[in-house]
Amino acid sequence: MANIVEEIKKPITSEMKLFEQKFYESMQSNVPLLDKVTRFIVTTKGKQMRPMFVFLCSKLVGNVNEKSFRGASMIELIHTATLVHDDVVDESFKRRNFFSINALWKNKIAVLVGDYLLSKAVLLSTDHKDFDLLAVISRTIREMAEGELLQLEKARKLDITEDVYYEIIRQKTATLIAACCEIGVLSNGADENLAKKMKEFGTYTGMAFQIKDDLFDYLTSNIIGKPVGIDIKEQKMTLPLIHTLKTSKEKDRKYYYDTIKRYNNNTKRVKELVEFVKKSGGLDYAIGVMKDYQQKAKNILDEFPDSDAKQSLHLMLDYVIERKF
Repeated sequence: MANIVEEIKKPITSEMKLFEQKFYESMQSNVPLLDKVTRFIVTTKGKQMRPMFVFLCSKLVGNVNEKSFRGASMIELIHTATLVHDDVVDESFKRRNFFSINALWKNKIAVLVGDYLLSKAVLLSTDHKDFDLLAVISRTIREMAEGELLQLEKARKLDITEDVYYEIIRQKTATLIAACCEIGVLSNGADENLAKKMKEFGTYTGMAFQIKDDLFDYLTSNIIGKPVGIDIKEQKMTLPLIHTLKTSKEKDRKYYYDTIKRYNNNTKRVKELVEFVKKSGGLDYAIGVMKDYQQKAKNILDEFPDSDAKQSLHLMLDYVIERKF
């Protein structure tokens, strides 16, 4: 899998190296505590998939330029801010096997750092008069917050339908990947139609990505360190579970709703539900939906002429649904 990521990066190797420096610069401030935290953020970064999407979509229609770098930094600032805030909301003390910011510096500092990163993303666009990019990131921040709140509201009642689930993951996850792809082409002066098409491509890709994440909850072979059944323990209604409950007999449905509501910390009952979802075809159904989204994204990509960037985006789409973490 690491080899696939290196293969995907080939057309943008130099851009990704340069991006690290530009991203760090975009976070800097005159406050020593903030600089200490942002240095920590840079050293604990993940695979940086989102900047990769920005640069590959830029290369799909032109070249990576200074506006592309600013757009990638804006996206990564928003993404990092949401991770920092999520860790506070979820009371999570680990992120990618490192201590999270709230674990090291307490919640108040973590919330303020998240706010600071969001303000930096907005300032980066206004300082350079990138008002088209500002419109994209403002919409993205709003949608991500709406998605989180919709999920929290529905989680209390456990009444998430398949359509509501799609709306939650579109807003929570897919909207940021859509923004990457839209910003990538906008940095090369794309017209409204092309920007809309790439936003759709990113949305389909993001939907497939999140469904894959939700499937990890049922796979003992997952190597992300996420225990099997953790979503059920946290009363998260994901696609395999929603489909299984919708299509099961009334008696089973009542029993397993009871597991989620009252016995979500009972390891035996959770394990039983995981097996029931597998046996009832919930995983197969979710995999089918995930592959449909992947195919829709590939169909959009195939409208573009062949290039290294197009080849890498095809590889990225395969990686999204085949990854082990």
